[in-house]
Amino acid sequence: MLSPKKTKYRKQFKGRISGMAKGGSALNFGSYGLKSLQPERITARQIEAARRAITRQMKRQGRVWIRIFPDVPVTGKPAEVRMGSGKGSVEYWAARVEPGRIMFEVDGVPDDVAREALRLGAAKLPVRTKIVTRIDAGALEHA
Repeated sequence: MLSPKKTKYRKQFKGRISGMAKGGSALNFGSYGLKSLQPERITARQIEAARRAITRQMKRQGRVWIRIFPDVPVTGKPAEVRMGSGKGSVEYWAARVEPGRIMFEVDGVPDDVAREALRLGAAKLPVRTKIVTRIDAGALEHA
């Protein structure tokens, strides 16, 4: 599963996810992408489950890019522990995803296979999503 090798601080505040994605909202690598429509924290486990679903549906053809990385440590205290006595230990890692962010991209497979793979991957994620396509594959090469 994805997690940072090293961080400056061990624990972080929860924070809020506000506004639209500032970057990462256009397809950069593949012809098809999965775009988030809601703000949410997505765990490393959910990213891995979606990746597995996508690659399995594509029968390991083509290529998959993961455009989000879980860099936020989420802490939790054990069950039935009294209040106080500090913040809990890091339980898992999550990625903050804003609306408009491309989370996965695929290329090298036919249209119907790519759409079905992204649909199955989206089922593993806690956000509403939209499948986006590159309007004209050759548009970037001529520009």
